[in-house]
Parts: sequence; C-alpha cells; structure tokens
Amino acid sequence: MESTGKYWIPVFNVLEKTCNVVLAHPKYTKPQKGNKTDRKDAKWICDLFMCDMIKPSFIPPAKIRHLRDLVRYRFKLTNMLTGEKNRAQNCLTVSNLKLDDVFSDVFGKSSRSITEYILAYPGKSFDVTPFVDKRCKAPLEEIQAAVDGAVSPEQAIKLRQCLDHIDELEMHKKEMEREILRVSAPYSDALELISTVPGFDKNPFTAIQVLSEIGGDMSVFPTDQHLVSWAGCCPRNDQSNFKIKSTRISRAGSYLKPVLVQVANALIKSKKHPEITERYRRIKSHRGTRKPLLPSAVFS
Repeated sequence: MESTGKYWIPVFNVLEKTCNVVLAHPKYTKPQKGNKTDRKDAKWICDLFMCDMIKPSFIPPAKIRHLRDLVRYRFKLTNMLTGEKNRAQNCLTVSNLKLDDVFSDVFGKSSRSITEYILAYPGKSFDVTPFVDKRCKAPLEEIQAAVDGAVSPEQAIKLRQCLDHIDELEMHKKEMEREILRVSAPYSDALELISTVPGFDKNPFTAIQVLSEIGGDMSVFPTDQHLVSWAGCCPRNDQSNFKIKSTRISRAGSYLKPVLVQVANALIKSKKHPEITERYRRIKSHRGTRKPLLPSAVFS
C-alpha cells in the first residue's frame, strides 16, 4: 500500500487485523513519468513488491498510534497558545504597555491581574502595588512606569478575545495532558528508562513524546543508526565520483526531531552535565564549523 496523506489510514485499520500490510513511501514507488494511471500504478507497486524492492515503513501498534495522535494534538495546542500570546503581546505593545520589560512572564499572576484591571477600567490611573506579588524582582517604580499607556477600544476588544482564547486553550491542553497520562500509563517501564537519559527527567511529557513517535519495541530498528536516520537526525548520503554533493539532513521526524534538538541544545548549556558540554566543544572544534549540533552526536 502506498502512503498518500491520511487516506491510507482507514484502509490500513481494516486490513491490519487480517493480514500483514506493507506501507510504502511514495518516493520508493514512483513510476516512469508520462505513463501514469491508477491501474498502472497499482501494477507497478505490485511488481516492485514481488521483486522485494519496497522498503516497508515503520508503523507502530494501534495503542502507540492513539497515543501519538493525542501527543501531536497537544503539540499543536502549544503552538496555538504561543500564537495567541504573541497577539496579546502585540496589543500591549501598541498600547504603550511595556509589561514585558518588568515581568519575565507577561501572562503570570501579577501581570495578568494588571491587564485585567486595565481592561475593566480603561483610561483610569491606578496604583500597581496591590497587584504585584512580593516575589517580583522589578521595582514598583518601573512597573508603574510600564503601565503608563492607554488601550484603545479596538485593542481592548482584541486583547480580551486573545486572553479568553488563551484560557480556553490552556484548559483544553490540561484535559489533553490528563488523557495522555492515562493512555501512557501501561508504558511506565519504558518511560522510566527514557527518563534516565540526561534532559528527559524534568518534564514527563518529553519522554512520552519520544515514546509516542518511536514506540516501545526497538527491535523494529536493526541498529541505533537506523533509528537516528529514521528520525532525520543524520546527514544524507549524496555523493558521486567521490564528491559529496550535499550533507543536509532530511525532513523526516518533524515531531520527534524538534524535541531532540531542544534537549540537546539545553544540555550543552546546562551546568549539571559538564561532560556533555565538553564533548560538544570537542566535536565543534574538530569540525571547525558553527553548524548546529545534531542530537545523535550528543546522546551517542
């Protein structure tokens, strides 16, 4: 079966219960150009499969696929939250409210209470002292100067909608996280093993995201190099006549690769793991380049 968008999934769900389905990447089944029909495509795929020229794609079990779907939706909710927060920040900026200069988190408790008061009483001067938490490091004078602005009615409506949407998205994200924890409960042993890797012990959802992408059965990958290649974290082989044309990494692992890169970048800056930082420096000096470090070079 050729992978085409999401259309292969319903057919795969029906066939996997009765037979062994081989899902092929379209790049391995492309026929000759100029002679293409659906019937000829099917015959060409059949001929390739009979000649053992189709590499089967990695398809995790159904339970892992369900967990993957929930984790990816949580990832999209996080992206939506970031977008709404940027829009709310733009409303504050154009209204001369420089809360980002005095608060590390513009949507924290103190900053949010100030924003709510400004929306409730637009154009009214007030003292920020009752709204600022005692743990805030910024001086009250600077905070008072940061709220010296005016929100127009149009910006107030937009900011109100953005804040309501942020609250709604955060509620949906918490509900999704509870469901993810419930679905991932049977894989506690695998998650504990992943958490032993430096960088995966702080946030449990980081380990869950890795598990949802690669599954719990590592026998599907012959070696660790196959796993790194499947995740798109290693240079491609593209050379001719002993000349290397390109070493760019592939676009694979669009959900797994960002997590590995974030963890790797955090580790090389962390003081808790000086051995990883020192190894990164040695690799960087050996290569003599400023290209970003691949996760496989850190964790191997």
